[in-house]
Amino acid sequence: MCLILNIEVMSLNFQELGLSKNVLKGIGQLSFTNPTPIQERVIPLILAGTMDIVGLAQTGTGKTAAFGLPLLEKIRMDDNRPQALILCPTRELCIQITSDIEAYAKCIKGFSVTAVYGGAPIQNQIRSIKKGTHVIVATPGRLLDLLNRKAVNISKAKFMVLDEADIMLHMGFKDELDAILAMVPKNRQALMFSATMPKGVAKIASRYMRDPIEVTVGRKNSCTSNVSHNYFMVHARDKYQALKRIVDYYPDIYSIIFCRTRISTQQVADQMIRDGYNAESLHGDLSQAQRSYVMDKFKDRSLQILVATDIAARGLDVNDLSHVIHYDLPDDIELYTHRSGRTGRAGKDGISLSIINMKEKFRIKRIENFIKQKISKSKVPRGRDICSQQLMHLIDKVKAVEVDSSQISSYMKVIEEKLSGLSRDELLKHFVSLEFNRFLNYYKDRTDLTSEEVYSKKGRYGKERKAKRGFRKKARRKDRR
Repeated sequence: MCLILNIEVMSLNFQELGLSKNVLKGIGQLSFTNPTPIQERVIPLILAGTMDIVGLAQTGTGKTAAFGLPLLEKIRMDDNRPQALILCPTRELCIQITSDIEAYAKCIKGFSVTAVYGGAPIQNQIRSIKKGTHVIVATPGRLLDLLNRKAVNISKAKFMVLDEADIMLHMGFKDELDAILAMVPKNRQALMFSATMPKGVAKIASRYMRDPIEVTVGRKNSCTSNVSHNYFMVHARDKYQALKRIVDYYPDIYSIIFCRTRISTQQVADQMIRDGYNAESLHGDLSQAQRSYVMDKFKDRSLQILVATDIAARGLDVNDLSHVIHYDLPDDIELYTHRSGRTGRAGKDGISLSIINMKEKFRIKRIENFIKQKISKSKVPRGRDICSQQLMHLIDKVKAVEVDSSQISSYMKVIEEKLSGLSRDELLKHFVSLEFNRFLNYYKDRTDLTSEEVYSKKGRYGKERKAKRGFRKKARRKDRR
């Protein structure tokens, strides 16, 4: 049985949540101001007792701090055996959670947290645990391996956290979770955090948690309200061209493009790189060093577009994404919620865009029913619309550029002499053409891609389809003779 708790958000600050001086000092250095709704609701519950808690909130709402901060308050510093286990689906998220908790505990002397995940030498992780650690953050497979080797003693574990529980089930970790949860002491406090509540997550809650309190921020299984949802319906062979037009229509786009498989992820990324876009791929076939390099580039915005699989993008903590683009719709509807939740964070507006073919239209309706939001149909940007957007963006950049007269004044006489034969209008035309000709030339004769226009009588294939129908009619008349 799960008790659903509706707690009114009272806009408290961190000092009012009951956190200690050292923890407050640590998060103060991170410029934390006010807690997010999930933090405001969950932190006092964890601090107040030992009840099990299910927290439902979207990606990017501050769930790590919601469980990480109160755990620091309950850890006994004089016991260096693992007192808290935090399970998460991927190595990237494991590293991210570990880094966050280290930052929260910066002012707590002697605190130790260890990351345990596959793809890294297991002996190094074993040595780190043997030295003594208070918290273990782990992926299920690697933790179970360590437990089977008797390399970890969890007999004193007082806290068990499952982060991104729905993703762990989606990735096939049910057997590992069952095995690990069966080994955890019975008197521990269990905390489970998830963006959605599919049947598998509900079963884990009912089987391994003791009358958990369910705390929901927003509507269950829904996306954040400040994200708009749109889809483009095109012919299957036009998907990549539609993607290019969408990216070109938003000159300042900072986006993750989600693909279903590693192969399609690499193919789309390779095509975009060949076409001159600032893009990279992120998927499971990359080494850990390659993945870290790409993620760091994307976080510091030296990379504009990341083409990724769902699993590889877990643990990528970015707050300012302008768009999420679903190049392939996910197999599981829950993943749509996770993907879309990566934009529209920290109170900002975001845009979630899907590129589908006509056979996938029924899936849009299913997603709408699940997220309880409308996904609006849009037309793929036309060539002239893209050129207009790019031109206005260029003009805005020119107006906004900082002019350092002291640096260029010595060149002005030569510049004026070279341009003396051009009138003001001619100079503007030359300038715009220099920066803008590639868009004008590329989109000059391009047809519309939206499916209704593609298949209308006046559209791209109208004449060809009309000629084929005429040929078939003649053939049928000939057969009858």
